[in-house]
Amino acid sequence: MNATATPTVSAKNRRLLAVFGVLLAFLYALLTTCSPRRDQLTQVRSAGVLRVATVNSPTTYYIGAGGPLGFEYDLAKGLAERLGVQLEMVVARNPGEALQMVQEGRAHLAAAALSITPEREKLVRFSQPLLTVVPQLVYRLGEPRPDNLGELQGQLTVQKGSVHADLLQQARRQYPALRWDESPDEETEELLYQVANGELAYTIANSDIIAIDQRYYPRLRVAFALSAQQKLAWAFPRGDDDSLYAAAMQFLDQANGGELARLRDRYFGHIEQVDYMGAVTLASLAQTRLTRYRKAFEEAAKQFDLDWRLLAAIGYQESHWDEDAVSPTGVRGLMMLTSDTADFLNVRDREDPEQSILGGARYFRQMLDQLPDGIKEPDRTWMGLAAYNIGIGHLLDARALTRELGRDANRWLDVRNSLPLLTQPAWYAKTRHGYARGYETVAYVGNVRTYFDMLSWITSGTPGKGTPLQPEPPLQTPHVAPKDDPLHITTPIF
Repeated sequence: MNATATPTVSAKNRRLLAVFGVLLAFLYALLTTCSPRRDQLTQVRSAGVLRVATVNSPTTYYIGAGGPLGFEYDLAKGLAERLGVQLEMVVARNPGEALQMVQEGRAHLAAAALSITPEREKLVRFSQPLLTVVPQLVYRLGEPRPDNLGELQGQLTVQKGSVHADLLQQARRQYPALRWDESPDEETEELLYQVANGELAYTIANSDIIAIDQRYYPRLRVAFALSAQQKLAWAFPRGDDDSLYAAAMQFLDQANGGELARLRDRYFGHIEQVDYMGAVTLASLAQTRLTRYRKAFEEAAKQFDLDWRLLAAIGYQESHWDEDAVSPTGVRGLMMLTSDTADFLNVRDREDPEQSILGGARYFRQMLDQLPDGIKEPDRTWMGLAAYNIGIGHLLDARALTRELGRDANRWLDVRNSLPLLTQPAWYAKTRHGYARGYETVAYVGNVRTYFDMLSWITSGTPGKGTPLQPEPPLQTPHVAPKDDPLHITTPIF
């Protein structure tokens, strides 16, 4: 009987295999330890995603009727586009959690209305300041106004993880009896709503959010400021790897000249246009008069590809939605059309609300269509409003003045500063259409923008695009003499 032979490995071969295995392990270790670690910027580009921690608020990020909006969202989107990656917004419950996400590597940066403080600078690395705000204590109109934290006579609640909680900790040295609650889940806007509704005595919020919400909750009142101005910035992780930080700083430096100013104007451009009574009046008339004309506004806006709320805001500015309105100069009707304009628009009866609304929509569309293609949104809408009020010719004159001053005639913020020059003889004498009350047009556009935001909130519960968040910066009309050479207006006038 033949035995089956079993192959064996000689001792020499076993030694060779062992040596070979050791060499492979050594080579793998050598390659993995010697290969350079990819920096954070390379990792972001390789993954194709920039992850940004934020909080829901009108100053940072929210979902509007047309999609994501917010000052910090738009700025972060610009950075992501510069890097060639997608933007992912990760919503934290409060600013403290957003900072924690950055520290733990769950987000590449935090854009959450973060105040720069010495304590936070130990944890994260801040960008250059983006905005300046003032922390303020808020109470309800009709209740006693406290002059300091020692006079509070009710519950004070602030958002957990916010700089406001830190300020209260510091204030306790001066007011040992000071007590407050910190809510981990309620956003600042929810706390402001509770104060306005009488459910909460006090809260603390930044001046920008307060200014926004006072238009929707007119009973909100500021008692006093808790500190001087504070600077808001983006937060990045601390460490030796500053590749992403450096790229972001380069982006912000370049944006500081134009894009940052444009975003500030878009979101923060016109808050203090309406006082308490103005807000109450609009809210009341929106429930009475506007309901009668809403369908007409919607149909006219659809026909001319407009937002019906913006068209309604124009109507409110013109007549407070009064179809019988008549001005001393002879303009009349809900959209306050002149006789010549009505004839041009084929409006037979200016006091017929449907005809007036349709005529106003057609006229606004004509103003928009006559603007140069280089003017992009939202500047195009704001200039269209200016043209609706002052006339396309005067607006083009203001754009020409803007160019002569070396500024951007396609940017509303620059044209806005030039409009008042149309009241000065040394300037309007050089223009094609002469004198115009440019200051009134600046106020007109600001009012309509504010009414549009309020109507967006009233009708849908969500602020509309272009939500403003801080007081409009003062006009910077230049006090310089014009040159003697005539202006060159290249845009045709129809």
